Amino acid sequence: MMDETVQKAAAQIANARNGVPQIKAFFDEPTFTASYVVHDPETRAAAIIDSVLDYDAASGRTSFASADAIIAYVHEHDLAVEWLLETHAHADHLSAAPYIQGKVGGKLSIGRAILQVQEIFGKIFNEGTEFARDGSQFDRLFEDGDQFTIGNLQATVLHVPGHTPADLAYVIGDAAFVGDTLFMPDYGTARADFPGGDARTLFRSIRRLLTLPPETRLFLCHDYKAPGRDRFAWETTVAAQRAGNVHVHDGAEEEAFVAMREARDATLDMPKLILPSIQVNMRGGRLPEPEDNGTRYLKIPLDAV
Repeated sequence: MMDETVQKAAAQIANARNGVPQIKAFFDEPTFTASYVVHDPETRAAAIIDSVLDYDAASGRTSFASADAIIAYVHEHDLAVEWLLETHAHADHLSAAPYIQGKVGGKLSIGRAILQVQEIFGKIFNEGTEFARDGSQFDRLFEDGDQFTIGNLQATVLHVPGHTPADLAYVIGDAAFVGDTLFMPDYGTARADFPGGDARTLFRSIRRLLTLPPETRLFLCHDYKAPGRDRFAWETTVAAQRAGNVHVHDGAEEEAFVAMREARDATLDMPKLILPSIQVNMRGGRLPEPEDNGTRYLKIPLDAV
């Protein structure tokens, strides 16, 4: 049964014949991340979703090749960037949103539950009072059911927590950008063992997403190539997920999912970039301020995560 927000999103999808977004994916293989430029072909207004700042953990060096490829595409197609959308505070890559914003503009946005992430990780990183835990690093904090536009394209926000407290899915035209909730059907679902995550909540969020119309195009934030598949993939549909997702296909039961997810998560290593990523992404992708020697530093809390 659809709740009111999903009903709004479903109605938007049904009426999207006159407003189908153009979507370009950029896949960053070092972090297995898919970023997207979504634009309205009529007005050329655009949104950029889940961008990547290149970061070498061994040297601590940042670079901008991934972000510059997105910027080049924006210029090549004469797009006007209205939004920089984050599905959540990523634990596996640093966001390039502030860098891109400085080049092409756009409002930086995330879910209001980022405040919970800032509170949790503000303590883990022992951030002082100078670190604002009110989401003020972002231009807009979305809530479940919020709607906005990209040119003439309609967009609806769904709060889909579980992987983290702050995960959002953005339904834009006939497409949904679901972040880390789901992977390709042959790979399954996201982990739920980060601070603030919860497997039961994740299951319910995914079932909510899968009540969208079967033809809804789903765009994922990651792919890791399931066993037996030799190519990366990041686009699927609600129908394909309901028919074949190895963890949450139709008929999958909540208790069995929770037991599976918790047991599986207990065997997983932490993402190799979780500490730098969260530390930066909870600031809206901004690096910590330079210290008195002019150098920026990231903290590594020992035995804390």
